[in-house]
Amino acid sequence: MGAAPDVRTVPIGAATTRPALRVMAGEAIAFRRNWRGFLMSSFGNPVAFLAAMGVGLGTLVDRGGGTATLEVDYVAFVAAGLLAASAMQNGFGDGAWPVMAGLKWRRNFEAMMATPVGPRDLFVGRLLWATVTFAGNLLAFGLVAILFGALDAGPVLLGILPALLTGLAFQALSTAYTAGLKADTGLTNAYRFGIMPLFLFSGTFFPITQLPTALQWVAVATPLYHGVELTRKVALPELGPPVVSTIPVWVHVAYLVAMFAGGAWWAVRRLDRRLYT
Repeated sequence: MGAAPDVRTVPIGAATTRPALRVMAGEAIAFRRNWRGFLMSSFGNPVAFLAAMGVGLGTLVDRGGGTATLEVDYVAFVAAGLLAASAMQNGFGDGAWPVMAGLKWRRNFEAMMATPVGPRDLFVGRLLWATVTFAGNLLAFGLVAILFGALDAGPVLLGILPALLTGLAFQALSTAYTAGLKADTGLTNAYRFGIMPLFLFSGTFFPITQLPTALQWVAVATPLYHGVELTRKVALPELGPPVVSTIPVWVHVAYLVAMFAGGAWWAVRRLDRRLYT
């Protein structure tokens, strides 16, 4: 009998999906241990955010004339932005600490390489499971937003799609970044100096037109801005400039798809290098 083919040399189009589905099944089995925490965070976080930022702060904004400026209640404006911002945080988190655990702390990724699973299968399987969990998390966020009266059911369900794309783009890039780290300090620094500034200054809580001109250009260059804008344009279709930009929807989609594709390609290469050397 001939030797099994090296998974690193199998073309992407020729790779079987069965090993990736096995990885996804493994993630689902592990999820059975922490599904209660998932439910609590999926519903608890949007309740806390919308109550504090949307209702609490939003009351002050609306009293000060913010409703006329934003064209909608502040709670609706924030809810649409938080839909994408929460997806970003989930995407970064899923590609960060669980990947570091698999590579360094538990080292179960190395054990997988002794099976038919290869780096590409590992990435695709985790991505498939992330799609399921992100969609569930965003659906919970959307239900809370509907209960708060912030968003209508139809638009918010459509808004889940661009938010999901945002989360998967960050998950792919975060996986690639983590696969090259030797210590988890790089993850805390990435969250502190990357994710948090994006969360605060990419249009989630206020239109970027409120920023100085130079910072507006910086914001437009960031991925979360495109996720927030795309989600807000879908979830709140009645909004117009300057609350949302005049950038065409296809530009936002192209940006996020390119980020996802580049991150996926980089992640597979770095996982291959990390696990086979």
